[in-house]
Amino acid sequence: MSDLTIALDIMGGDHGPPVILTAALKAIQLHSDFHFILCGQRQAIEPALAILTAQQRSRLTVIHCDEVVEMGDAPAHALRNKKSSSMRKAIELVEEGKADACVSAGNTGALLTLAYYILKTLPGIDRPALISVMPTTSHHKVFLLDLGANVNCTSEILFQYGVMGSVMASQVTGNASPRVALLNVGEEDIKGNAQVKYADQLFRNAKGLNYIGYVEGDDIFTDHADVVVTDGFTGNIALKSSEGLAKLVINEVKRQSQMNLMTRLMARIALPLLKTIYNRVNPDQYNGASLLGLRGIVIKSHGNASAEAFYYAICQAMQEAKMRIPEKIKSKIETVLLEQL
Repeated sequence: MSDLTIALDIMGGDHGPPVILTAALKAIQLHSDFHFILCGQRQAIEPALAILTAQQRSRLTVIHCDEVVEMGDAPAHALRNKKSSSMRKAIELVEEGKADACVSAGNTGALLTLAYYILKTLPGIDRPALISVMPTTSHHKVFLLDLGANVNCTSEILFQYGVMGSVMASQVTGNASPRVALLNVGEEDIKGNAQVKYADQLFRNAKGLNYIGYVEGDDIFTDHADVVVTDGFTGNIALKSSEGLAKLVINEVKRQSQMNLMTRLMARIALPLLKTIYNRVNPDQYNGASLLGLRGIVIKSHGNASAEAFYYAICQAMQEAKMRIPEKIKSKIETVLLEQL
């Protein structure tokens, strides 16, 4: 396979170029089979590239962009008035076939709007969804969607999410028949609103999906399912709540381990175990939500992501580019989703 290309919005996020460039340089240094296009203000980018070797420098391109989509910009304003922004350019490179994926930590609403407008959705998909992985009590991971792209979803859209999530889980994990579940307030058939109940029927009538029914919020982390489907309002709250809890656990362990000499000694003895726990729950390694359902790969990083967290988002883009995820979703739609129309 020839080298793949990833476009990066260098200007996005709460912290801007310093953090994003640090992550980009790490990716350039560690992954020799990718080309990178850095979209942003040239004067903010070029000085950071001095540490690269000539061979590494040859694998990246800098595209100067005059405008920046600010975190407070309304999506419609970014679409209509910032046509030379770094965010828009990164997405356009995917649409033009010059990049195999793009990554941005910028304004979520603007990124969704621009990606939807420029790339369009795949046939049979009404709305794209943000999907990411979450840790479970086993060594498996669960894919949760939607994480905030659409706060109001019809039953049909929830069903489409399940199809897309199944493709993602299958490609990433190698599981040919991932378990798909609907997030609900209970596992019983009588629970839930009309929207969820009708989506449940669509799943049960579908062929080619391993649908297992309803799961509750605590089941997200217990390896009950490989894919958990919900609307963007509920999914975003579940994501942010779990990240907040993980940070609480990490900070509390750090605080308790430094209380006195005895706890510091105990912490040193338990350091390997603590590192294992930290690596399991650290939200940084789960950074990078994919905007599924588009005719191209767009990865959304947290706006306040650290350099390490943004690097994980870049890795997510590289993985999906290698797997050709949109093509696999299109194929699945043709065999499963369109049969329901």
